[in-house]
Amino acid sequence: MIEIRKSEDRGHAKHGWLESYHTFSFAGYHDPDHVQFGNLRVINEDRVQPGQGFGTHGHRDMEIVSYVLEGTLKHSDSMGNGSIICPGDVQRMSAGTGVTHSEYNPSQSDPVHFLQIWILPEALGLAPSYEQKYFAINEKRNRLCLLASPDGHNGSVTVHQDIRIYSSVLEKSSSVTHMLAPGRRAYLQLTSGTAEVNGQLLHVGDGAGITNESSILVTGAPGAEVLIFDLV
Repeated sequence: MIEIRKSEDRGHAKHGWLESYHTFSFAGYHDPDHVQFGNLRVINEDRVQPGQGFGTHGHRDMEIVSYVLEGTLKHSDSMGNGSIICPGDVQRMSAGTGVTHSEYNPSQSDPVHFLQIWILPEALGLAPSYEQKYFAINEKRNRLCLLASPDGHNGSVTVHQDIRIYSSVLEKSSSVTHMLAPGRRAYLQLTSGTAEVNGQLLHVGDGAGITNESSILVTGAPGAEVLIFDLV
């Protein structure tokens, strides 16, 4: 079964410096039918204006993954990490027992467009930790590239939960197939272009919850990028 989550049906917040679309309930947006999908708690599509950002604030007991689509994002945290996140980078921060951080758009001319993803951890009270890795476009072109996994398989970042995140950038109407093991499901998010998922058409910003399926066939128009979350 595939349940399409249309882009325009997501929660929407606009604060001048920030425009955000919420796939699941977040902050002042609550949708009892879309609170989370398994251990996938948040997919926020954020656009932050030049020179603006999220000031220092705290998190606990959450796996936070940032995935930049356009522009750059400047990160700093109470663990002493400081970095610039660019398209192709995957940043994972495990908040665990508690961490504070800030995220800013360092550009004075261009907005930053990124996904903020929250995953419920496998256990509470983990030690805070941080990881950032770059995945070249060639690793994603017309194939599934593993970005995050519980064991850092194939150079992916390590998340403390039984979830795997894949990315694929499709060209020339190519297809990729992802097999789902028995008892597993998937959430798919289209970050650019258009694509068919098991025969159903998705446009940029659309998502899809996939249950009771053994495989996922994604066929994209040139320039389509899809994220697949494989989870229980």
